[in-house]
Amino acid sequence: MNRLFGSPAPKPPKATLNTAISSIDTRISSIDVKLAALNTELTTYQAKLSKMRDGPGKTALKQKALKVLQRRKQYEAQRDQLQSQVWNMEQAQTMQDNLKNTMVTIDALKQTNKALRKEYGKVDIDKIERLQDEMADLLDVGNEIQESLARSYDIPEDVDEAELDAELEALGQEVELEREMMGGDMNSLPSFMQDEVPEFIDEPPVSGQAGKVKEAAG
Repeated sequence: MNRLFGSPAPKPPKATLNTAISSIDTRISSIDVKLAALNTELTTYQAKLSKMRDGPGKTALKQKALKVLQRRKQYEAQRDQLQSQVWNMEQAQTMQDNLKNTMVTIDALKQTNKALRKEYGKVDIDKIERLQDEMADLLDVGNEIQESLARSYDIPEDVDEAELDAELEALGQEVELEREMMGGDMNSLPSFMQDEVPEFIDEPPVSGQAGKVKEAAG
């Protein structure tokens, strides 16, 4: 069938604002070139007219200059019209771009909102409240433990001072008895304090005791 009737011609791509603006810019550039040529021609006529005397020759040259000036005004009017069209299309392009950006932003917000609802749906507020209550209870228990460990062990108030005095006097009598049994050596320590004496003494020996040490060594 395609061989008999031929294949349909491909449809031209739809014009966009960018292609339309580019096409009009090309036309404006072409008009600018023509205006530049007309301005050069008018400058030449003006220079010649300034040097000519009044007469038929000057009048004819002036008519040519007026026609060139009229053409220039027509091109300027076309350029102004095309520039207005470009301006309108650029404004429309800006609005279209802003609309696209707005739609992208709205779509992003929708996706974010959907994701947040999905994630927040996994959160159990009651469970969080229970965890907070349990944490508060644990902190209270920890504070009670710290207070208990920091409690001082004072002497009970119901202890009789007379009993303490009697016990202290008995300890003194025990010390005196141990001194008498050791031959009255005042430098000796009682038995309950002997475990606290170090095995060596850094102080130098007394002179009298030094001789005894030498005799024992000899």
